[in-house]
Amino acid sequence: MSARWSADSVLSLAPDDSSRRAAATLARPVPWNGTGTAGDLVWGLCAGSGKNPYQVIVDLTGPAYKCSCPSRKFPCKHALGLLLLWSDGAVPDQADSPGYASAWLESRQERAERTTTPPSRTDAAASATAADSQGAAGQKAESAARRAAERAQRVTDGLADLREWLRDQVRAGLAGSGTPGGRAGAANLMATRMVDAQAPGVAGALRALAGTAGDGPGRLLAEYALLHLLIRAHERLDELPEGLAATVRSRVGYPVRTEEVLARPAVADRWLVLATRELTDAAVPGRRIWLRGRATNRWAMLLTFADPNGTWQDPATARLRPGTEIPADLHYYPGQPALRAVIGARHGDPVRAGQALPADDGAALLAQWAAALEQDPWATTWPVVVTGTPVPSGGGQRWQLADGTGLAFPLTDRDSLWTLLAVSGGRPVTVAGEWHPNGLVALTTWHGEQAVTL
Repeated sequence: MSARWSADSVLSLAPDDSSRRAAATLARPVPWNGTGTAGDLVWGLCAGSGKNPYQVIVDLTGPAYKCSCPSRKFPCKHALGLLLLWSDGAVPDQADSPGYASAWLESRQERAERTTTPPSRTDAAASATAADSQGAAGQKAESAARRAAERAQRVTDGLADLREWLRDQVRAGLAGSGTPGGRAGAANLMATRMVDAQAPGVAGALRALAGTAGDGPGRLLAEYALLHLLIRAHERLDELPEGLAATVRSRVGYPVRTEEVLARPAVADRWLVLATRELTDAAVPGRRIWLRGRATNRWAMLLTFADPNGTWQDPATARLRPGTEIPADLHYYPGQPALRAVIGARHGDPVRAGQALPADDGAALLAQWAAALEQDPWATTWPVVVTGTPVPSGGGQRWQLADGTGLAFPLTDRDSLWTLLAVSGGRPVTVAGEWHPNGLVALTTWHGEQAVTL
């Protein structure tokens, strides 16, 4: 049986501050029924807005989570609330788990066994395989090359259709497509065509056009121009410098296997974990983690996604939390500027890091963003560590982060800024987050040497 965790350990698993607050309201017996724990399994039924209670299960060894609620956050507030109850000793020990919990645990174990147990082979079969390995390897390489060529042709054909669609939008005028309904409907139809053409990156850019509603035709025309630039770049893919060609392929949506990335040169450092961002809008929930090397001062972005069975594809990466650092080798994906990476060899466990690296001012932030756009014109996100004071604007309805030179950046995309305001107390604070064309998303701040997730 696992030792009870502290409440702080449970809350550190929360994807954001609103999840922590919601979990605290569920950490009481009233909404729960049929709770129990046996071995490394914790379960319970939580009353929700529907007729049937949510079935909530946690496997402490992952940890891994399963909840029947519709939330796309991972773990959801119900799983966190159940863990808070369990950590407080309010979940009774049971001899057996209920059917829904046992079935989920068994399915997880079966998948793990299929992944780790290789099929048995007779000596004769092994000898035959060894004899035919060279021919099979050649056939596999030829097949892979053929599939790659077929995909490239499908992408090329799809982008040609997109080019004609963009021309039609401009010829017809932006008035109709500038309305939210007209824009979303036409763009979503073309996004479906891009999925068929195996260009998921372009499909995502088209679906994002609906989010530009209210920004006027200038913003829409700028997005159309970037798509047209991507099409032209793809047409000249073989003529582009290696780094830019890799960026174009990434923006279109060509896949890169992890094995290929791990074969690239390693960058060893003590990597500070500065911020995390939950990705709940995509088809598969994910988590974006921002690191910065102490010695190299290089940024790195890690991505991990949730499996349908309630676990992270890379649990060790998903458990990284702001305010820690890890000695490790990172391998960067091809592209410019080099940003997305995967962890290779780990040279120790994550430890508390204390204060972040020295922060930039607003001018340095804008210079870094300009340099990033020079290398990747389609970039929409850039990591930042900046010092400033939260100040109100727009009659107190909006907030900005003002640095010591007078530059101020709008704070966007947060449910609440009360945590940041409380830590600041009207004084300058260091903030780590993401810079987007419409402003700064604050993800982490520091109270002394304590990282505070926003």
